Amino acid sequence: MPSTSSAPSAPSASPAPDRPTPVRPATGVGRWSGKPVEQRQQERRQLLLDAAFDVLGTAGLHAVTVRGMCEATRLNPRYFYESFTDLDALLVATYDRAAEEAFTRMALAIEGLPDGSTPADRTFAGIDAFIRFVTADPRLARVLVVEGLGNEAMSRRRFEAMQLLASLVAQNHAEAGSPTLIVQAGAHLVVGGVNELLMAWIDGHLATPVPQLIEHVSVLINAVGSAAAAHGES
Repeated sequence: MPSTSSAPSAPSASPAPDRPTPVRPATGVGRWSGKPVEQRQQERRQLLLDAAFDVLGTAGLHAVTVRGMCEATRLNPRYFYESFTDLDALLVATYDRAAEEAFTRMALAIEGLPDGSTPADRTFAGIDAFIRFVTADPRLARVLVVEGLGNEAMSRRRFEAMQLLASLVAQNHAEAGSPTLIVQAGAHLVVGGVNELLMAWIDGHLATPVPQLIEHVSVLINAVGSAAAAHGES
């Protein structure tokens, strides 16, 4: 900054009118007193993740900022960097938390099937659990399906999650051993298609009730998987 020592004196100003004292965001000291350090850090991280999830799932990616998250949680910015190296790290962690819960619900639904279940049974159980999970809270659908497209770090994580899902779909339709190339191709095709279908549904371009949406997605995945498995390696 330039020096002010040689600047001409400003004319004396009238006393400023009384203004309310700004309310400073709470730094969180009182909230954490008496708690172990690890618990404090975990609770602050959870607050930031909850705030990011809410804003990302409602206002969208552009509204998620370090300053905004600190204001929403009433945390000093140094507490943000205690848990996350940067904003991308928070966004990825927010996505991961939602994706891990989705995968867990799908796995539990499939594991709960009786012995002798077919690939079609497993597909329906997994898709039913996933779609009911993401449509129960509009924020989940936006975090998992839509908002990741606008951020490189989230987009990479979203791609990795889709690759994992495609591998599970392929394995489900593999006759025996490793899935053939065409079964793998079909799995990637349907996972990408389901993602686009869900985006259309979220944006209101596909007026399908949730139960029917689950049925349609399951039928399409099974149709492609069965056709690919029957086709063989060629």
